[in-house]
Amino acid sequence: MPNYQYLSNEKRLTRIQDSYKMGYLAEDVKVQYKRALDVSLDDIVIDAKEGDISSMPRWMAQTFSESGIVTIHNKDNAAYVSRTLNLERIARAHDLSGINADFYIRVNDYLSSLDEKDRERIIISLNSFVVSRIEKIVKLAATSTLTAAIREKLSVEERELYDLIHESTFAFKRRVLRKFD
Repeated sequence: MPNYQYLSNEKRLTRIQDSYKMGYLAEDVKVQYKRALDVSLDDIVIDAKEGDISSMPRWMAQTFSESGIVTIHNKDNAAYVSRTLNLERIARAHDLSGINADFYIRVNDYLSSLDEKDRERIIISLNSFVVSRIEKIVKLAATSTLTAAIREKLSVEERELYDLIHESTFAFKRRVLRKFD
């Protein structure tokens, strides 16, 4: 028997992730041209020589990168992911470190740009990071509603998890303690 509540939560999370991913893909990134490019399409005009550096929306940069036209400068993502993982690692057992709402979207994009060896190393660290955050979110969500201070420390996916856990634990408490209300 399918769990319809799970499917509904999954669809809601997918829609939220998709909207944040669109924002992420619209952000400008620096690229370096591997060869000359002269393109004009509606409002998009690119006239670049080999070696030129410019900015363009991430979605366009990814398309050109896959075609071998540009190299995307993702050094910011490597530092961002490393810094975020370290901040969570040194945070106290009951404190959440703050992450951006689109953290996991950025991480998955960063992972897709790595070779297998580097990706595996980062995934090991990410697993520990995710487990730590889930433990903290479960403890917080079981005891209180989502406050603005906590909300700004969570990714969009974690906010959904927080709400789901809070609703479930509240319903559970109400059900098991109903004779004592």
